[in-house]
Amino acid sequence: MAKESLVSKFLSKLPVKLHGAQQRTEEEAPPRLEAPILKLVFFIVEWNRANLVSNVCVEEKVRFHFTCIGKGTASSEILDLLGIGSSEKAVVICLEQEVGVPVLLKEVRKKLKPFSPGAGIAFTVPLSAINDPVLLIFKQSILKNEKIAASGGEGAGMSNKYTNDLIVSIVNHGYSDELMNTARAAGATGGTVINARGQAHEGAVKFFGVSVQDEKELILILTAREKKLDIMQAICQAHGLNSESQGIVMSVPVDDVMGLSLD
Repeated sequence: MAKESLVSKFLSKLPVKLHGAQQRTEEEAPPRLEAPILKLVFFIVEWNRANLVSNVCVEEKVRFHFTCIGKGTASSEILDLLGIGSSEKAVVICLEQEVGVPVLLKEVRKKLKPFSPGAGIAFTVPLSAINDPVLLIFKQSILKNEKIAASGGEGAGMSNKYTNDLIVSIVNHGYSDELMNTARAAGATGGTVINARGQAHEGAVKFFGVSVQDEKELILILTAREKKLDIMQAICQAHGLNSESQGIVMSVPVDDVMGLSLD
């Protein structure tokens, strides 16, 4: 009986020891890195201010940012109202982690303060997917960025309610003015045009009648969500694939919009 008692006592302790060993292993394991939330940040400013935005991206260690030239489509009355003397625009597109966006916007606004009002506009677009090597780059600094988010700061509470949309239209070269006239009649206030070059799959070319490698114009229209449907329907009816414009129109949600002026 004494032997059985000793054995039972020994066995009864085994699960406790194993459980404790498992706990220690879990405690010693490094924290698992979750996938960061990434966003595209668009800055649309006068072309001669593009370097100011780009320099901020470098200073804030933004891993990916691209600059392309475009032209504004706002009427002369709107340009005068905003204090903008030229319609030549720079579109700076940044890929940044969500927690770093408020700091980026804050620093850009500081740099553009001497140009207020009419310094430009910025908006953010959420991403639904991205290739793994790029995601890994952001995972490596996610812990540092979480500390930034925890510290708070100006602009940290960005709204996630989608009240605005970015309408993206692609038409044959030379039809952007006509498209913008149609969009304005449907409620748009202005847009930005970027020159591009079309690339289409052979099957799409045969089906839609789209010419491969033709010069294209990409028109970005930022609008309130309640106006989006009317604008897109008007564009489709007047400048769709069956028209000379051979237009394609789409939209993406915009989760935050702000003027770059500090006034």
